[in-house]
Amino acid sequence: MPHVDIFVPCFVDQLYPRTALNMVKVLERVGCIVHYNPAQTCCGQPAYNAGHHAAARSVADKFLTDFAAPGATPGSGPPRYVVSPSASCTGMVRNHYGLLFPPEADAAAAQRCRHVQQRTYELTEFLVDVLGITTIPGAALPGSYTYHDSCSALRECHIGPAPRLLLDGVAGLTRREMAETSTCCGFGGTFAVKFEAISVAMAQQKVEHALETGADYLISTDVSCLMHLEAYIKKEKLPLRCLHIADVLASGW
Repeated sequence: MPHVDIFVPCFVDQLYPRTALNMVKVLERVGCIVHYNPAQTCCGQPAYNAGHHAAARSVADKFLTDFAAPGATPGSGPPRYVVSPSASCTGMVRNHYGLLFPPEADAAAAQRCRHVQQRTYELTEFLVDVLGITTIPGAALPGSYTYHDSCSALRECHIGPAPRLLLDGVAGLTRREMAETSTCCGFGGTFAVKFEAISVAMAQQKVEHALETGADYLISTDVSCLMHLEAYIKKEKLPLRCLHIADVLASGW
């Protein structure tokens, strides 16, 4: 059975803890042995995106320590995967840690970094691409959904059909694709703070496309996007509910 260390991003831990718990339910449902290190904190992305690379490196170094799990070293036994319900954080680890730990600066640190990077996955790509699972037994949710491809999922992690394959396997759930599904929702972390008017306009456009489908649910791999879109939906009192994919896959059982 696969051993999995879960990484719970800051905003999931603080604002959407149920999503993390549902990720655990799903992983255990498909036979994974799940581990949680309570010492974990942040991946370092906020500091990195703000240009504070020294601070980001310090946080990233802690991440590498936290997820250098027993039995995870090469040749010491079955792989010990790191799985997160966030393509954004997964993309940070896989694509930007190498810039924080370049081999020419510290070969040992770079090797340690690569070892964690190679084992780190977003939830849906882990289920589909690593485990070969496209249906979660017992998952059921009546209604229709439209899917938002987050920038991080598409461009950072190159996640393609995996989320839709899993959602299409949920009993009672029907897909309704919206226009411009791959267009940014406008969140972008600090972008939403620095460029509020543009950010809100992008959210409005995304929500309007979702509403045009008549879907009951707007689903994504990234809570950060959903948090942004949900704020606009609630403000405007619109008939659309945002759900993280882990919450959907854990529904019905």
